[in-house]
Amino acid sequence: MAPIVRMNGINKRFLGVTALKDVDLELHTGEVHALVGENGAGKSTLMKILAGAYRSDTGTIVLDGQPVSFASPVHAQRAGIAIVHQEMTLLPDRSVAENVYLGREPVRRGRVDRARMEAGTADLLDRLGEHGITPRTQVRRLPVAQQQVVEIVKALSMHARVIAMDEPTAALAGHEVELLYGLVGRLRADGIAVLYVSHRLREVFDLSQRITVLKDGALVTSAATTEMTPDQLVRAMVGRPLDAMFPDRATTRGPVRLPPRLSVRGGGNDRLHDITIDLAAGEIVGLAGLQGAGRSAVARALTGVDPLTSGEFEVDERPVRVRSPRAAIRHGIAHVTEDRKGEGLALRQTVRDNTMLVRNAAFGRGRIDVDQLLCSVGLASGRTGQEVRFLSGGNQQKVVLAKWLAIAPKVLVADEPTRGIDVGAKRSIYELLRGLADSGVAILMISSELPELIGMSDRILVMRDGRLAGQLPAGSSEEAVMALATGSGT
Repeated sequence: MAPIVRMNGINKRFLGVTALKDVDLELHTGEVHALVGENGAGKSTLMKILAGAYRSDTGTIVLDGQPVSFASPVHAQRAGIAIVHQEMTLLPDRSVAENVYLGREPVRRGRVDRARMEAGTADLLDRLGEHGITPRTQVRRLPVAQQQVVEIVKALSMHARVIAMDEPTAALAGHEVELLYGLVGRLRADGIAVLYVSHRLREVFDLSQRITVLKDGALVTSAATTEMTPDQLVRAMVGRPLDAMFPDRATTRGPVRLPPRLSVRGGGNDRLHDITIDLAAGEIVGLAGLQGAGRSAVARALTGVDPLTSGEFEVDERPVRVRSPRAAIRHGIAHVTEDRKGEGLALRQTVRDNTMLVRNAAFGRGRIDVDQLLCSVGLASGRTGQEVRFLSGGNQQKVVLAKWLAIAPKVLVADEPTRGIDVGAKRSIYELLRGLADSGVAILMISSELPELIGMSDRILVMRDGRLAGQLPAGSSEEAVMALATGSGT
């Protein structure tokens, strides 16, 4: 069957820099086509050319067998092509229906026909099987996953036949990702062609029927998903196999070497029950579990956000009271939160200002070599005056780590430290974490990606229903982790 969209020989340069070089891409109706590659590979540029935000220097786009050239995103939308951006474009103080028909409101007798607008929105929500949203709901009251539903409904209201989704799960919790899976499946069933951009390999293999890999603006390969393995995909993206992504563990590393750097005995609060954890200097302890099992609750308890109300808490074998983040910082406990943009950074401040945020707040202004600190996490000193919002996800996460290194932490609690980061940037974050452990920092690493957790951890703790379900040694299988997480194993 002929593709609904065919892009041939697409080239694009910006100020003399090649962003895309002779790239081809085909999209078929009822197909999820994954577009993958490291940051800077050209994915966003290709997507924006398809959606009319950019015009290619050379090359052709054929839609339904007819050559097309889009002068703007509006022209692309009229032709049935829409983008669901990673950053939401909705107006939070307006209703779902008002957002869906924004700028295209139906009019009756000189007034906006709200009844028709709400009825059209309700039909589209019903088509997607989304019964938890009403047309009159104010958008700011919706969780992120349902806001994405509204973005897709908005695209469908414009009769979109092709929907490009840019990192759609980057801001979603685990249970919300499952909702998105179902939504993508319904789009396929309706004959929509989905161009799916994601750094998460599991999603790529779960959802797509075809994968296209870009590297440095050029096409590396395009093949059926069934013809490619995760190892082959990673090698195509970054030039190294999957098993080379993780730094080597030290050969002497094994069971916890007492005394522990951080110790909790019988810890509990509203979310946690009888938690016992030891973290030794020089080790990375993974924390696994299903969504809602209590992983982030442990992170928030250890760092004073939601303090423990029972049990014993020690740092370097001395009893401590960690009742606030400030107290945790003063005891040398750092917290890399899972929401990098919302909680970890001041996006409109500079790299230098972000690097000094925690140190200045907790200890007052002091002298520190910021350039050297940023160099230690792999950021060039020339970026210190740049606003953090303009950095890639991987470099933003390096700034978060630099912010905490400024206090010389004893313990680092890292919650989803590579969320929304491309495969190549993940490797540099892994190396940073392993380097910190080798320098004597005790690290608790929380991740929803089991291959990452297994590849990085010296041992793995597994949560279930707010309790520790058990512990596994380094190199344990995904099946062993899931057995503890679900209660089917011990």
